[in-house]
Amino acid sequence: MAEERFYGYRKPLKGRLQVPGDKSISHRAAIFGAVAHGTTTIRGFLRGDDCLSTLSCMRALGADVTDDGDLITIRGTGFEGLKEPESVLNVGNSGTTIRLLCGLLAARPFFSVLIGDASIHRRPMDRVLLPLKKMGADIWGRADDRYAPIAIKGRTLEPAVYQLPVASAQVKSALLLAGLQAKGKTVLTEPGASRDHTERMIRAFGGRIESEGQAHTLIGPQSLKGTDIRVPGDFSSAAFFIVAALITPGSKLCLTSVGINPTRIGMVDLLRQMGADISFTNEQDWNGEPAADIVVRYAPLKAATVGGALIPKLIDEIPIIALLATQAEGKTIIKDAAELKVKETNRIKTTVNELKRIGADIEETDDGMIIYGHPDQPFSGGSADSCGDHRIGMMLGHRQPKG
Repeated sequence: MAEERFYGYRKPLKGRLQVPGDKSISHRAAIFGAVAHGTTTIRGFLRGDDCLSTLSCMRALGADVTDDGDLITIRGTGFEGLKEPESVLNVGNSGTTIRLLCGLLAARPFFSVLIGDASIHRRPMDRVLLPLKKMGADIWGRADDRYAPIAIKGRTLEPAVYQLPVASAQVKSALLLAGLQAKGKTVLTEPGASRDHTERMIRAFGGRIESEGQAHTLIGPQSLKGTDIRVPGDFSSAAFFIVAALITPGSKLCLTSVGINPTRIGMVDLLRQMGADISFTNEQDWNGEPAADIVVRYAPLKAATVGGALIPKLIDEIPIIALLATQAEGKTIIKDAAELKVKETNRIKTTVNELKRIGADIEETDDGMIIYGHPDQPFSGGSADSCGDHRIGMMLGHRQPKG
């Protein structure tokens, strides 16, 4: 393949790389540290805007948080130690923050208001508010509880037996945070597997939760104990470097200490199906979260079809998977991914439009996209727009101009 016709990087990518800390785990560590009794330390906390929004909100709720640039220390006094904030809680662009705080604050005996940026105010919140109302929560959102801003008058909640209509880690986590404070048994059942960081975090802080299949049971109220948390590297961040190595001949990368939680690495299963050379070494356990070094070598790829139960395990990686598929021989089909329409942008439409703009052979479907891979065909280049979505921006950043 001529160098000027290759979509990727001109030189092989070789060496070792450590990616930033896991965003999902960082959010939860900050929240659980604040509501546990005693001291929690967090190493590897992701200091991105979203996680800093969570940290800021916990401070506004009275949490004692110090950050020396390396280690975050939280001195918690339990759920009951949270206090009514003096102003609105601004979550910025973080959907995880606003949804998890809904569950946490619905059971606290004070008034709070959650706001965010324009993107957050367009994202659906009724999927969290409606089940919380069934637990007795006094919680309201704009447009008949569909959107933020959200107002909460905390009160004692009833435990829930609830069947989630979609597999959603954020909804599940919000309800578990509420259930930890309710008196009695809360049982949540999902239609498929979603990220289980909250369940693992509950156990790491000394809580009790049972998971059998897609059913999760806990009995509240519970008291949590502070602990030391080490955050592994974020697989979603690693995904961009994995793809860069896979599409650049001669590459071999080792990404160190990356989280390999089974509910997060559906992309690895897909990549191996497509012919990728990817392996795990130095596997470890960090507070109940599996971590490993990920070794990736360039390999020619073939198209695949992805959908069904695999989608929740790679939902955040779909934009970069779409880019990868342009360099895989054949027709790749992504389906059952309608959830992408309610992310920071409509990620289906935006991914398709932006990849088309630079020459990809791709089309949008109702719940995904179809990508026709042409490994020997260069992109035409041109300007692109992330539409304010970080995952789209990082995906487009892989583009290397010809010549």
